[in-house]
Amino acid sequence: MAIKKLKPTSPGRRQMTLLDIGDAAKEKPLKKLTRRLPRTGGRNNSGRITSPRRGGGAKRRYRRIDFLRDKDVKPARVETLERDPFRSALIARVVYSDGERRYVLAPLGVRKGETLVSGEKADIQPGNTLPLHFMPAGTMIHNVELRPGRGAQLVRSAGATAQLLAKEGEYAHVKMPSGEVRLVSLRCRATVGQVSNIDHANVSLGKAGRKRWLGRRPRVRAVAMNPVDHPMGGGEGKSSGGRHPTSRNQTPAKGYKTGRGRRNKWMVIKARTK
Repeated sequence: MAIKKLKPTSPGRRQMTLLDIGDAAKEKPLKKLTRRLPRTGGRNNSGRITSPRRGGGAKRRYRRIDFLRDKDVKPARVETLERDPFRSALIARVVYSDGERRYVLAPLGVRKGETLVSGEKADIQPGNTLPLHFMPAGTMIHNVELRPGRGAQLVRSAGATAQLLAKEGEYAHVKMPSGEVRLVSLRCRATVGQVSNIDHANVSLGKAGRKRWLGRRPRVRAVAMNPVDHPMGGGEGKSSGGRHPTSRNQTPAKGYKTGRGRRNKWMVIKARTK
């Protein structure tokens, strides 16, 4: 895939770049594999804004992705490659030998007409899914499960890939894209290869309107607000805040740890940060 630059016929198009995904941009989704997903506008069930700066955006339907890949032995032929408005990676519509159609994450290099297989006896080829127990050390993987049978939860964004470093007892040592090395059960499944659409991170939106299409609204500086709207608002003239920077709910913004901590710290062999 390549990055396309546009002729600078306007200030917005001067900085704008587009992703050339070929025929994947023209394919329409299979309606029975999609569902309506109403927008919340960043509001909870009480109508209060809990995720600010969200709202609007283009209409879209959610694609049901098969993260389990549990149809073993039956080969699946790739019918189409499509873009998914809910994720950065491309998706592939596959048809199994029994006629069932599903959406799966499209691995890098997999093309229309190729065959994907799941199960313990699958070959180590991009797009095939099998338990970590049956993969050799050093295999590059994505779409990784955390618990057997729950479906993939890790390494699913565009261009992401992890590496199976070693096997020890009932667990595999998997190096994540962040650099973290963690234990994953050998019974968990993963897909061989790298996630498609590796140039996604290099796209420049170019103009504010393109951000609005994605459902992101403008951000107002906290010091420009009134005191009723933000802890750092108010002041005569241009104020720099006069206090340590905080979020809207008074959580310190610099150096304050907000995580609850991991329940399974013993599964992390090497943290992503020192």
